[in-house]
Parts: sequence; structure tokens; C-alpha cells
Amino acid sequence: MAKDSCDGCGRTVTVAGGIANIWTFGQDDGSEGTAMTLEFEDGTDHLLCYPCMEVLPDNPTAEDVERLEEVDAETSRLTEY
Repeated sequence: MAKDSCDGCGRTVTVAGGIANIWTFGQDDGSEGTAMTLEFEDGTDHLLCYPCMEVLPDNPTAEDVERLEEVDAETSRLTEY
């Protein structure tokens, strides 16, 4: 499983996939990763952790990702401008 950082809050995330866990088939052994890459309607794509995905508005943009910040190990929030 590859490690990277969330484009929103910067926390370290794991990304499922690739040859390292090809035979796990989504078993509940921690192999599902903690982030996924999302492609937005504005044409941008971002690797985001699940806490960041939960606080994004409907139809998010790159500006919404820039406003994300880590609050603690389990939650994220959008900063106010």
C-alpha cells in the first residue's frame, strides 16, 4: 500500500491498490486505504482523506480543497475566508 499526504489537510494517508495488496479483495484487514483520488467538475483531481471528503460541500472545487485543514487525527474542517 502506498503512502502519500492528503491534498486538503496534509495528514499522511495510505492508498489501496497496486501489486502490494492485489489479493486482498477488500477484506477487512486494513488494506482498503485511508484516502482516494477524486476528480472534480472543475477538471482538477485531489487525493483526499475520508475526514476531508466528509466536510466538502456538494460540487466541490479546488478552492474548497485549499480551505481544508486538519483539526485532529479523525476530523477535518473548512476554514472561513
